[in-house]
Parts: sequence; structure tokens; C-alpha cells
Amino acid sequence: MRKEELWQVRMRELSGAIAVAALVQVFIGYTGFVERLIKIITPLTIVPTVGLVGLTLFEHAAATASKHWGIAVGTTAMLTLFSQVMVNVNVPVVKYRKGHGLETQPFALFKLFPVLLTIAIMWGLCGLLTLFDVFEPGNQARTDARLLVLTDASWFRIPYPGQFGVPTVTLAGVLGMLAGVLACTVESVSYYPTVSRMCGAKCIPAHALNRGIGVEGLGTMLAGLWGSGNGTNTFGENVGAIGITKVGSRRVIQWAAGIMIVQGVVSKFGAVFMMIPDPVVGGIFCVMFGMICAFGLGALQYVDLQSARNLYILGVSLFFPMVLCLWLQKHPGAISTGNETVDSTLSVLLGTTILVGGAIGCLLDHIIPGTREERGLVAWEKEIESFSDDTQEGETETSTYSTYDFPFGMNLLRRWRWTSKIPFLPTYKSPAKKN
Repeated sequence: MRKEELWQVRMRELSGAIAVAALVQVFIGYTGFVERLIKIITPLTIVPTVGLVGLTLFEHAAATASKHWGIAVGTTAMLTLFSQVMVNVNVPVVKYRKGHGLETQPFALFKLFPVLLTIAIMWGLCGLLTLFDVFEPGNQARTDARLLVLTDASWFRIPYPGQFGVPTVTLAGVLGMLAGVLACTVESVSYYPTVSRMCGAKCIPAHALNRGIGVEGLGTMLAGLWGSGNGTNTFGENVGAIGITKVGSRRVIQWAAGIMIVQGVVSKFGAVFMMIPDPVVGGIFCVMFGMICAFGLGALQYVDLQSARNLYILGVSLFFPMVLCLWLQKHPGAISTGNETVDSTLSVLLGTTILVGGAIGCLLDHIIPGTREERGLVAWEKEIESFSDDTQEGETETSTYSTYDFPFGMNLLRRWRWTSKIPFLPTYKSPAKKN
């Protein structure tokens, strides 16, 4: 009972920290403050902030993959084969068409479902090896290692706010989560133009940027109140999936959201996915976390990598945070100011690699002399110039950016002048709009 209570206490503190920290993201999004924030977010700020998200997760990937390296390496190799080598290989499928009968047509199986196909095959392989007792009992590569999770799970369960008790709030916890929230904001701002370009849409306008960040914060706040232990942001793997599959339809996201809701309510359904063997998950992690790191490093395309200045900033902002955080982990009582709250707060802040790395990168990039071309600001501003440019040449006000308009109510919004001052409405006119 005491162990259960300790677990619930931690969940309540985590829930409170996530919910309160998310309010900052809600504020900077819906008030339009993020428009000012992007002026100090440079490529050399994005690289360490996003890159360290992937780099610091290597221990989690190693912990799961090491349960059985053969299965983990096989999973990574198969995912590489399907998503990269065979991405342009089409599989013939039989389809019936009225008036023509049965006919075959090519289907991009490996381009559309590389991850799902990899998990299904490796999960099935683990099932066969479990059936023939190749894995010893208790091995996490066995498909029955978590069978109790499935048998003990109830059929239906409705999650609700405060299901682990009333969320508690601590300063150290909130500041620690705030670092993650700010990192997610920086990551999302860097991904938005990429996603719009991948989908063939016009560059994202200011109101859509504000609304996107605000909704991410709102989703994170709700996740905290519901006790999910995680937040929401523009995940790099999903951005990569859009680039690979060329599918950017909102309908896909809506269906995916519906499936996830079913998983959360029908506990047996969700428990099935928890039975995926750890080595399979570890193999996926090796690719997924690596891709997150790679997306962060992708911002280097804007800067001059032949510049000693940029290489210095890049090296220090990536290496020093990992050194500092590792030292703090090995010396938990190193910070001692005489005030327990201050000690815990500083420990959390200085122990968060993404915060330290992003802060160092941003600070050094602004204080070390360098030309705008050298810092990558010229190319970066071309990427995000649409944030403050609401109308493109040859377009009328009513036709601009219909992709980012609400599905209904636009005529009503355009009748009211005051809506042009609300940062998250499609009729918003950014103060930074170019003349």
C-alpha cells in the first residue's frame, strides 16, 4: 500500500508540474508573444535544444534494446530496409473496379507503413521464438513476458482529471517541466514551416503559428490534469512520416486521434500494445531518437559550417550540457545554498540538458560577433518570413491562407473589425506585417 501511495504522490506532483508549466505555452501562443520569441530563436539555438532531446534519450534506447540485441538490431535493420532501401518498391494488389473486373495496381506498402510493418514482423518472430521456447522464461523478448498486463486490465476504463488525486505543485517541478515546454515550443516553431512545405500548403501565417503553439500548450495542460505524464508537441518523427509518406491530410490525424481514444477507454486494446517485446521497442527507439537528433541538426543547413565561430558555439552548446548534467547526476547534493527550494530548483534547471544547451547556444550566438549570413539569419528569416506576412501578391484578403482558416464561421469573423486584433483568429493582422 505504501508503494502504491508513493507512486501516486509522484504522479500527482508530475501532473501538477506539467499542467502549470503548460500555461506558459498557452500564454505565449494565444497572446501572440511567440511572434516576438522567434526573433531570438536562431538556428544555433534550435540545434542544441532539439538535438539534445534525442542525444539524452540514448540510455532509454539502450535499456530496452539490451534486453536482446539480436531482436533489437534486427528491428532497426528491418526498419531501415523498409523505410529507406525499399521506399520506392511498390507491391501489386488486386482491386475490383466496376465495369473492369479484377485488376492489379501498385501499392506503396513500404513507403506508407514501414514502422507498422516492422513491428508486426518482429513481434511475430518473437512470438514464434517464444512458442518454441528459444527464449528462457522471464526474457523480455518473449511475447508472454507481460501477459499479466493483458489479463489484469479491465475491459473499459474512463480516464478523468485527478484520477491519481489532486495534482500538487512544486517550484522545482514546474521549472523543470517549463524547460521541456520551452524546448517543445522551439522545436515546433522550427517544424511548422517544414510541414507546410511538405504538404504543399502556403507558408504558415502568424495567426496559425500562435494558434498552433497555444493548442499544444492546451493539450499539454489537459494531459497533465488527466495524469498521462506527458505533453503534446510537434513530434519530429511525425514530421518525418509526412515527408516519407507524402500524406499530410488532417483526416489521418483525426482517425489516429480516434484510435488513441479507443485505446485509452478500452483497456484491453491498449494493453495489447504494451505487450510488444522490449527489444522490438528498443530497436524502434534507436531509429526514432536518432531521427529527433537529426532533425535538430537539420537546422545547420542555414548556418556557415566553415565558420570557426559557429563550430565553437555548436560544440560548446552540445557538449557542455551533457557534461554538467552527468556530473549533477553523480553528485546529487552538490548544489547547497542553504535553502532547500533553491537547491532543488537549481538542480532541476542545471540538470536539464535541453534548457542548458538551448540557453548556451542562444546566448553565445547573440554575444559573439558574426555576420547575418554567417549566423544563418538570412536563410532562416526567409523560412519564417511568412509569420509576419499575411497576404501574398495577387491574393485578396478573403482568399488568403484558406488552408489555415476555420472550417466554418469565417464570414462572421470577417464582419467584425475587432477580430483582426485577436492573435489566434484567422483574421488577425500581425503588428509586424510588412508594408
